Formats: sequence, structure tokens, C-alpha cells
Amino acid sequence: MINFRYHVVSLTAVFLALAIGLVVGTAALNGPVADSLKERVNELSKDNQQRRQMVNSMQKELEMEEQFAAEIAPIVLSGKLAGRRVLVLDLPSGREHAEGVLKMLRTAGATVTGRVDLQDKFIDPDNNSNLMELAVTAARPSAPASGLPGNGHGVETSSALLASVLLDRAGGTPATEADRRAVLASYTNTGYLTTDEKVTGPAEAVVLVSGQPYVDKDSAKKDESVVKVAEQFDRAGAIVVAGTGSEGGNVVSVVRGDPVLSQTISTVDDANTTQGQLVTSLALVQQVVEKKAGQYGVGDNATALVPRLPQ
Repeated sequence: MINFRYHVVSLTAVFLALAIGLVVGTAALNGPVADSLKERVNELSKDNQQRRQMVNSMQKELEMEEQFAAEIAPIVLSGKLAGRRVLVLDLPSGREHAEGVLKMLRTAGATVTGRVDLQDKFIDPDNNSNLMELAVTAARPSAPASGLPGNGHGVETSSALLASVLLDRAGGTPATEADRRAVLASYTNTGYLTTDEKVTGPAEAVVLVSGQPYVDKDSAKKDESVVKVAEQFDRAGAIVVAGTGSEGGNVVSVVRGDPVLSQTISTVDDANTTQGQLVTSLALVQQVVEKKAGQYGVGDNATALVPRLPQ
């Protein structure tokens, strides 16, 4: 008869056999497996070290390219924009690159008539009606409301008014100094823009410094509004959009994808780099001298890295 003691002895024997098998198996495999794992770890460590060296090398190479562009800028740009009056208009998405763009413009000899920073409030679609009303009330005799777009788009209408007092308005009479100050005061006092550098007079050309497309719930409307800003300043004078990237619906990508806008608006898609800021000035030279637009940078939809200028 099989009793309880027999079950205990049988189970003990089974577990003892399993334990002995594990010990023997581990001992047999421990050497080869451990060696293989150690070799793999060494390989991964070496690969990781090589990749770190590659990243460091690429970072150093990028810094050297930036330094090269900065050092060669005075040679390439010297006198190219001498006597030319240029306004810098920047958006929140491109504000951190505006100083670099300004520096290159001055290196080229441009007279910067001012720097105007458009605020997020100006692009916010919730302020559409307020911008429409402000454009009407801020208009002045030399910048009348009768000449503004009447399609109900606040950013477009306000941009048209600002362009009319900040640029020469090719073929028209420039706004008076008093009216220019009054219009700008209307927008600065309500928080739609700031002027980091005092506007000293009308410009003949403008550089719009922008960045990546918006990503919030109102991104489509905001990106559309930025394009409206570019369109209205394009109507009043020469314009170069100094942007970051050329995809996702930002102003650079929209201009390049539009057969009409791309004929009159120049774009640079790497204005976040020293090289791109240098090219921005060259693109502006092409605009004011040759009356010609071009699409430059490193994006797939750019036509060249730099403009080909006449000798």
C-alpha cells in the first residue's frame, strides 16, 4: 500500500533531481553563456563610444561651420545693402533668431529703420474682431481705412495698416511721421506689438523672422494668419521670410507651395543658423537689386543654398 511517507519521499526525490539538473546545467552553460554575454557587452560599449565620438565630431564640425560663416560674412556682405532701408519684423516663433538676422543686415551695410515684435496676441484668432476694430480706429489720413482689406480677417487688415506706415508703399505716398507714430502707438498700447528698436522712418524692404508652425488647437488659423502678415507686407515692399524649417504648414512651406507667392516672396529655411542669417541678407540683396525672389536653404523644397547674385 502506498502511504503518505512514500509520497513525501517521491516528491523529495523529484525536487532533488530538479535541483541537481539546474546546478549541473548552469555549471555546463555558465562558461560559454557568460563569455558570450561579456563579449556582447564589450561590443555594445565600443559601439556606444564610437557613436558618442561621432556626435562630438559632428557638433564640433557644426560649430566650425557657424564660425566660418560668421568670419566670412564681412567679406561676402560688405556694402551689399549700403543705403538700403530695412525693417525687421519678427514673430514669437522666430524671436530668438532676430538678433542674428539684424547683425547680418548691419554687416551688409543696411540702415535698419526699426525692429517690430509681433506678440502672440496679434496672431490669436480670438482677437480677430478686436483687430478689425483697431485697424479702423487706428487709421490716419496718410494711412486711411479705405485702403485696407475688407474681408473680415483682423490680422490681414491690421497687417495691411502696419505695412502702409512701416514701408514706402511702392508707387504711393509714404505715411507721415506723425501718422506712423500714432498707428504704432495704437498697437503697442494694446499689447499687440512691441518695438525693441525705435522705428525711425519708412523702409523699402522687410525681413519677417519666423519659426516652426504652431501646434496648439488653433494652429491652422495661426499659421494662416502668419501667411496673411507676409502677404500684406509683400504688397507694400520687398520681403524675405527668414524661417526655421520648411514643412508642417509654417509660412516658409506655404510660400514655397504657392505658385503666386513664391514669385514675389523670398524664403530662407535655416535662419536659425549663422549660415542662414547670412543667406537672408543675400536674399534681400537679390530682392532690392534684381527685384527677384528665391527659395533658399537646406529643405527639400529649396531651389539653392544661396542666391546667385550678379557680379
